[in-house]
Amino acid sequence: MRILFQGDSVTDAGRSREDLADLGTGYPLYAAAQLRERHPDREWTFINRGVSGNRTGDLLARWQEDCLDLKPDLVSILIGINDTWRAFDADDPTMTERFKDNYRRVLEETRRRTHAKILLLEPFVLHDTPDKDAWRADLDPKIQAVRRLAREYADGYVPLDGLFAAACVEKGPLHWTADGVHPVQAGAKLIADAYVQAVERLL
Repeated sequence: MRILFQGDSVTDAGRSREDLADLGTGYPLYAAAQLRERHPDREWTFINRGVSGNRTGDLLARWQEDCLDLKPDLVSILIGINDTWRAFDADDPTMTERFKDNYRRVLEETRRRTHAKILLLEPFVLHDTPDKDAWRADLDPKIQAVRRLAREYADGYVPLDGLFAAACVEKGPLHWTADGVHPVQAGAKLIADAYVQAVERLL
C-alpha cells in the first residue's frame, strides 16, 4: 500500500529533499512505524511530500507532481494553518472561500484522476500565547470548510483541532507543540496515533 503524506511544515517536519524516502521527524515517521509494526503482512510504501510554509494555493500548484504522478493508494492532507498565519505575520490573508475553492480543486483532481482513498486532517492551533487567540476568527471557518469538504470527498477524517483541545485539558499546549502550531514529539505521536486509527478503518 502506497501512502502519501501531504501538507505544510507539520507534515514536512524537516524531511530531506535529497533522500526521497525520508519521512522527517514528525507524525509521518511515527505513523509509518506503527502501521509497519501492526500490519507486518502488508507491503508498505510511505512518501512524505509536505512542504513547510505551504498554503492551499501552493498545494494546488504542485499537485500533479507531488500527488497525481506518484499514484498513491491513500493520500492524507493536513493543510490550512498557513492560510491563517500569513494574515497575521505578513498581512496576506486567504479568504475562506478561496481556501475552500483551492482545497476543493485538489480533492476533485484526486478523485477524478486517481483511485486513492482520501484522508483529511483538520488544521489546528493551540492557545500557547495570547496572540494565537486572534487566529480563531480566521481559522475556525476554515476548519468548518474542511469538515464540509470531508463529508463530500473524504474516506476518513481526523479532527485534530478537537483532539488537541481535549489533550490540552490534561496537559498544557506546550506539552504538545513548540508554538501552538508545530508539534513536539508528544504532539507528533498524538497525531500519529489518530492517523493510524483512521487508516486502519480504511484497510
